[in-house]
Amino acid sequence: MGAMAALGRGLAGAASAVLGGGHRGAAAVCSAFIQPARCYARPVRRKIRDIPSHLDDLPPTMMKKEYASVPIINSVDDVVKRLLSLEMASQKEKMKIKTQQLVEKVRRSPDDSGSFEVQTAILTAKIRTYEEHLQRHPKDKSNRRLMLMAMDRRKKLLAYLRRVRYDAFENTCKQLNIQYALPTVYSRRVTKRWVVKKAFCIKVFQEVRKLKAPERLKKRREWQAKARAAKEKQAQSEGTAV
Repeated sequence: MGAMAALGRGLAGAASAVLGGGHRGAAAVCSAFIQPARCYARPVRRKIRDIPSHLDDLPPTMMKKEYASVPIINSVDDVVKRLLSLEMASQKEKMKIKTQQLVEKVRRSPDDSGSFEVQTAILTAKIRTYEEHLQRHPKDKSNRRLMLMAMDRRKKLLAYLRRVRYDAFENTCKQLNIQYALPTVYSRRVTKRWVVKKAFCIKVFQEVRKLKAPERLKKRREWQAKARAAKEKQAQSEGTAV
């Protein structure tokens, strides 16, 4: 009887050990799969928006600015033409072509390269390039500062044209597709300190005028006396002449 009880207890212990070991083994296998999933999970990537560019209207078969006026450009191979065209051009080279197109719209004469209209066209091309760049990289503070400086410069040029040559101002805005907004009227926020300061300044001005009133009255009487004496002298000279 004792031997049978000992054998039963041994079998029960072995079964519990197998079950327990299986549970720990399953936990170990699960942790082995979960850990790499936690470490190597890929972040969610945002889809890049297709931002329209003001350079899209340039045909890819157009030659670069440096090679457009070369006489033998039409007799070269197609591969060479493709290499020298805007299809293989950089952003800087495309900007040169776009700036030249905008300048041709508003320049006064073929030799005009520095008038207010030409400067406005050059700044407009730069501003539109900065705007496209900032749509892709909104945290670029340096280029945002450059864009605001260019916009301020263009605003001053347009304000001068509007004041001096209104017909050129209208033509420039129309050709470059610029929507000009009038500057807001300066308005100062009224505060209690500003009201007190203004009242004090008015009071000081009035007191100063009171102090200077006798001196002004004295000068006025001297001027009247001189004018009266000059009139009497002129009348006497006219009477003696007659």
